[in-house]
Amino acid sequence: MTFRTLIRNPLATAVLGIAIGAPVAVLYGGMGLASSAQAQAAAPVAAAPVAGLNLPDFSSLVQKYGPAVVNISVVGKASNASMQQRGGDDQGDDDDSDGNGEGVDPFGPNSPFAPFFRGMPFHGPQQQQPMRGEGSGFVIRPDGVILTNAHVVAGATEVTVKLTDRREYTAKVIGADPKADVALIKINAKDLPTVKLGDSHGLKVGEWVLAIGSPFSFDNSATAGIVSAKGRVLEGGYVPFIQTDVPINPGNSGGPLFNLRGEVVGINSQIFSRTGGYMGVSFSIPIDVALQVSHQLETTGHVSRGKLGVNIQAVTQGLADSFGLPRPEGALVANIEKNSAAEHAGIEPGDVILKLNGQVVMTSDELPVQIATLSPGTTVNLEVWRNHAARNVSVTLGSLDSNVRTASLRTPAPQGGKLGLSVRPLRPNEQQRTHIQGGVLVTEATGPAADAGLEPGDVVLQANSVPIASNEDLRGAVEKSKGHVALLIQRNGEKIFIPVRVN
Repeated sequence: MTFRTLIRNPLATAVLGIAIGAPVAVLYGGMGLASSAQAQAAAPVAAAPVAGLNLPDFSSLVQKYGPAVVNISVVGKASNASMQQRGGDDQGDDDDSDGNGEGVDPFGPNSPFAPFFRGMPFHGPQQQQPMRGEGSGFVIRPDGVILTNAHVVAGATEVTVKLTDRREYTAKVIGADPKADVALIKINAKDLPTVKLGDSHGLKVGEWVLAIGSPFSFDNSATAGIVSAKGRVLEGGYVPFIQTDVPINPGNSGGPLFNLRGEVVGINSQIFSRTGGYMGVSFSIPIDVALQVSHQLETTGHVSRGKLGVNIQAVTQGLADSFGLPRPEGALVANIEKNSAAEHAGIEPGDVILKLNGQVVMTSDELPVQIATLSPGTTVNLEVWRNHAARNVSVTLGSLDSNVRTASLRTPAPQGGKLGLSVRPLRPNEQQRTHIQGGVLVTEATGPAADAGLEPGDVVLQANSVPIASNEDLRGAVEKSKGHVALLIQRNGEKIFIPVRVN
């Protein structure tokens, strides 16, 4: 399965593909080409009418706000990959590496004349053809201020906005924020039709919504569906996406998502797909998040976000049992960044963050989103679980300059029986090389430990928050555990907790 952001040309595909674990985020809009097979696979199937069922009529909404939805076309420089596709680098011995233009078939590799010219020199400078792509956007102010996705305009040297009355304008990019995938652009126009901005907090799962955009260059196309879920956080992200089943396809990116009252509640951004086309799951950026970002882009030119400085992971049932939590919730701190806000406040590995300013943190995905909405320098109150008890910690946030990394490991499958670990203390040279004081090195992992994901080469640092410096320390911690033991390990420079079931 893959996440796909909505792209419409090869340059954007190369530049904007975002790996998210196994899936890949692909942006639908901006510069990228969609295949005809994808287009056919993405075509929605009309549902048969149901007697006595009153479905919503979106016609008046489209008529009123459709003119405020614009088509955005972009032009960017050709990438090396695209030059290879046009004939040259994939010709083997015909490759021209000295820049003099020799060895490039002027007819292209797919030309029927190509075999006759392979290996022959061709002189003259090679002109890169510009890459083109399309997306959508919507007017939020009558003086020509438009919201769209950051990936729609990323890498563009020219941005053109086309209105529904066929007028075209060259747009200026005021600012773009890749983390939220929001961009603000402006055209030199006045008295433009605008959308009505709503409140995404009021959305309910099951509520009808409508998208308007330019899928496959079909301007001002409307598609409808329902809200499938709210607060979906894609791995490592800072946006609580709105999940819908609205058909979204290449070219829809940056277009508005409306509720039945005609209010914009989101910006269409991504899909989840096995094929590259629409498969029933779409994601939109809440309009509240987009407006907060766009305000900072317009006033300061950049976006500031708070930073805690922790490496976190999800709390599973096994970890909850290990730490004595009543239920698996919160965000488990696996590592603390040096000189971070968390370190200064006394947050420790093994702490489980349960609340932020009184708001419950149900899952680890929620914490980065909540912290990122706050400004650097803001003082927050965290309720953390430590040593089988809750306590409050006051933290003054730092500034986010890179993505908060979320620890990940395959889902543990603890079993009964012994721990199944063979370990030894770290040698002095190993401690010096890894900058670890104490800890034991895993030389063999079998049974419950192997099932939980432990591997030879892992360094066990703690067991149920107790520092481990010897085999005896680990054995003692295991004997005192009740059902599970939470091992803090270091692997390839990263720290993560792993719960292991023991008798």
